[in-house]
Amino acid sequence: MTDTPLALIRNFSIIAHIDHGKSTLADRLIQATGGLTAREMTEQVLDTMELEKERGITIKAQTVRLSYTAKDGQTYALNLMDTPGHVDFAYEVSRSLAACEGSLLIVDASQGVEAQTLANVYQAIDAGHEIVPVLNKIDLPAAEPDRVKEQIEDVIGLDASDAVMISAKTGLNIEGVLEALVTRLPPPTGDAEAPLKALLVDSWYDAYLGVIILVRIKDGRLKRGMRIRMMAKGSTHTVDQVGFFRPKMEPVDELGPGEMGYINAAIKTVADCDVGDTITDDRRPASQALAGFKPSIPVVWCGLFPVDADDFEKLRESLGKLRLNDASFHYEAESSAALGFGFRCGFLGLLHLEIIQERLSREFDLDLIATAPSVVYHITRTDGSVEELHNPSDMPEPMQIAHIDEPWIKATIMVPDEHLGSVLTLCNERRGQQLDLTYVGNRAMAVYKLPLNEVVFDFYDRLKSTTRGYASFDYQMDSYAESDLVRISILVNQDPVDALSFVAHRSAAEARGRSICAKLKELIPKQLFKIAIQAAIGGRIVARETIGAMSKDVTAKCYGGDISRKRKLLDKQKEGKKRMRQFGKVEIPQSAFLAALKIDA
Repeated sequence: MTDTPLALIRNFSIIAHIDHGKSTLADRLIQATGGLTAREMTEQVLDTMELEKERGITIKAQTVRLSYTAKDGQTYALNLMDTPGHVDFAYEVSRSLAACEGSLLIVDASQGVEAQTLANVYQAIDAGHEIVPVLNKIDLPAAEPDRVKEQIEDVIGLDASDAVMISAKTGLNIEGVLEALVTRLPPPTGDAEAPLKALLVDSWYDAYLGVIILVRIKDGRLKRGMRIRMMAKGSTHTVDQVGFFRPKMEPVDELGPGEMGYINAAIKTVADCDVGDTITDDRRPASQALAGFKPSIPVVWCGLFPVDADDFEKLRESLGKLRLNDASFHYEAESSAALGFGFRCGFLGLLHLEIIQERLSREFDLDLIATAPSVVYHITRTDGSVEELHNPSDMPEPMQIAHIDEPWIKATIMVPDEHLGSVLTLCNERRGQQLDLTYVGNRAMAVYKLPLNEVVFDFYDRLKSTTRGYASFDYQMDSYAESDLVRISILVNQDPVDALSFVAHRSAAEARGRSICAKLKELIPKQLFKIAIQAAIGGRIVARETIGAMSKDVTAKCYGGDISRKRKLLDKQKEGKKRMRQFGKVEIPQSAFLAALKIDA
């Protein structure tokens, strides 16, 4: 039974750019409040996935309840949400912010405000949060706390004069953070006697318990044995277990208003738990649901095919299991003439795609081929109907298309002054439109409108290499706009290879087609006949490469003798090669697919 008064509860999230120390600070807060013993502590306690620890990034938002006795003698219940910093997982951030009243804004005292610091802090301001600035890594020789405080005030407009100065790594001034949480963040509000209203913040699948649901109680009480109803789904369930994460699961009898915890109700699939749904009492339901979250919309699609066709069912099961833990991941079955049966999968960005692929190969031991990532286009046909295009090979014939709209993003790039020129050149090459350019000290902040199609391939890598790793990049979806786009089909020996077709802007189409043909020429092994590799736009061939025939010495056995014998053998070989070219099917090795799909001209 928990009866913590509302005035003694603080719900807060930690927001920051990647690598500014969110998970490390979460570790120190758990340690300082005795959440885990010294023996149980590991680096990045809340990053439970092997991938998270290895890459040093947070992928799933995690929660933990801490107890802290403040200087005023009161014991406070602190509910902490550790959020991801990467742009692809902004959806996780928005959910965490909706469950809290305040945020700790972590800024690296040596690097200052970065692009995703801005994106996340604006999300927190939109959610009506009280924000406490925290300067981390002040023990570094390169730390400039005064300059960074000015930056926070100039760029974000937050008063940073009383920012908490800490070093999360060494544990310096963690007490100051805890005191700031209880004195500067507001307590939650709620009515314990009102009908139950709980926000479903997240859900994931546990092999032993079934679906675990993370909830934030707004009004009423959630008790063990209660019959609950999901207001959007309409399904009802009986609660088996209620509890907190400390960070280990700790069952209690009930959760009251303002509290954050988990429930387990023997739910079989995560599909029954819509994130953002409102949970209420089935016997005494709430009259109105809480404002939920916007559903996540995939922005990048690609095909995933098993290298071994026998693994198709295993891939289907594995995707189903991943979907249980990641509501923002979408998939549907598709088939390809070149690659067989597989799935068309939707992701929130390229890192999300990479993480899912990595998890499929590690956790489920699958060998996969991924087709080139593409974005969702809106196609208006000549008869006025509008459809979404996820797969370039499904694009209708040009005469059936009235126009194609492509997605554009609004990108914020922060870069030191000396690298600004190369960043502007890169954005202009990618058909970018400059919206704004401002300076904060010796750093420039460029805001660009860019087509998402130009960003999904290697924009991030190119940006990092041209700025020696100093640029930071954040984006959000902006709008769809009409564009002159064409589909480039790749033909090998006159057969179209659907897995290699892609959509590009007409101005860059020929160059991209030429580069893929040149790449495939190096990758496809020679056959006994000549192979033509062509790139076509509609019915027009725009690029061609020819792989020469493998030469076999058919005259090797002719020692001396009449020349006509040799000529007869050579003519016979020539006829055979001609016939093979007509009927010969070219086997493209898997390695050639992978290498060809990785390039971007």
